[in-house]
Order: sequence, then C-alpha cells, then structure tokens
Amino acid sequence: MTQRDYVVKSVVKALDILEMLDQEKELGISELAEKLQLDKSTVHRLVTTLKMKGYVTQNQTNQKYANSIRLFEMGNRMIEGMGFRRQCQPYLEELAMRTHETVNLAIQDGHEIIYIDKIESRATIKVDLGIGKRLPMYCTGLGKAILAWLPEEELDQLYGETVFKPYTPKTLTTLQALKEALAVIRQQGYSLDDEEYVVGLMCVAAPIWNHQRRPIAAISVAVPEYRFKEGLVTTDYGEVVKEISEKMSRELGCRQENK
Repeated sequence: MTQRDYVVKSVVKALDILEMLDQEKELGISELAEKLQLDKSTVHRLVTTLKMKGYVTQNQTNQKYANSIRLFEMGNRMIEGMGFRRQCQPYLEELAMRTHETVNLAIQDGHEIIYIDKIESRATIKVDLGIGKRLPMYCTGLGKAILAWLPEEELDQLYGETVFKPYTPKTLTTLQALKEALAVIRQQGYSLDDEEYVVGLMCVAAPIWNHQRRPIAAISVAVPEYRFKEGLVTTDYGEVVKEISEKMSRELGCRQENK
C-alpha cells in the first residue's frame, strides 16, 4: 500500500479549513466552501466539529469563524518543550539591550521561517510579524541567514521550481540572484534584508548553529530604513548580531566560529 492509501480525506479537509482561516483570519461557511471547492454541508459539519473541540470560534455578530488560540497554545508548548526558546532568551535580551531595536528569533519550516520569539522596540515599524508568523525565506534576513549555509543541492530542491513573488521592488526574484546574495552572506557572516519584504524595514540576521555545524535557527535586528538614511544608526549591527549568534551556537555545542 502507498502513503495515499492511509490518508483520511475528512482530516485533510479539516486541516485545509484551519489553514484557510489562518490565511484569511475570518470566513463564513459559504466563503470557506467556495475557497476550498467543497460542499457547504461538508464544510458546515467539519467546522461544527472543530468548534466543538475548541479549534475554531464563531463571531456572534457576523456568524463567521476564526481559529481559536488553542493552536497557538499547542505550538507554544511544543517550542517550550524543546527548551530552545528558553536557552535563547538571555541572548535576545542582550541583543535588544545593545541595539535598542526589535530583535527576532526564527526557525525554518520548509520554504518558510516561523517567528518563535521576539522583543519589541518602540522605534520599529509596526508590521504583522508576531510570534507564529510565517514568511518566505528568500526575502527575509532570517531566512537568508539560514539558506546561506545549506548545501547547494538542498537549496536547488527548495527553489528549483519556485516562482519568486516580488513583495517589494527590492525582492530577489530568481534563484541565481538569491545564490549570489547568499555567497555575500557567507563571506560576511550575516545577512541583510534591504526592504525586500516590507518597504521601510531593514533586518540584519545571523544563523544559530547546532553541534553538527548546521543552521537550525536565526536571530535578527529589525531597523526602520529611515534610521539608516538619516545616519541615526551608529552600532555595527552585522557584527553585533554575528557575535551574539556565535555565543548562542557555542551553547548549543558548536565550537567553530561563523566565518
């Protein structure tokens, strides 16, 4: 038997509903049915079950549905169980103290990064980049910091057939352009997101290594672009981020410096 023979279609449909609600935030039964190309009665039964189990909530004003906080709580417990975020917390605090900017911690999940911790600065641009947010790796400092040290064959597998969506005029839109950028990152030891995902926001990031010298996460400093233009940034963020990421990596058993 193949893997497909073990797939429970109703479970797949229920997960599709959760993922669509995560993407669209709030939808009614008819909207879900249309977007997922499912029968309304099927969607209604599945949503009713998800609501009964506490995974979705219903807005009593417009009768639409949204994901509940339960999924976040489960993911949060998984991360806490790893102990990784707790290990990283002192270093995030040090980075925030030394830069006075917003700092982020993210891990890779396929083509994306997931924000698993952050410390906000009052000076940053307010964008929807909270804990649990997923972003493409190719247009973020955090993502590129991890991608730069992946084997080339793994990079080709990830992006060989990818259509690169241009989020801003500065987004890298070809695999060749990405590879050239990653070569620069390897040389300097940290990455730069130069308004590639959000206009007006720049990020400097560096990878965190495990004992096998593999990047398992990344940390970043997020800085409003105008602060660079106006000469308000005096700290060499690249060197500071790299220094702290190397401290974190040593705690995880990596003995070789990021060069």
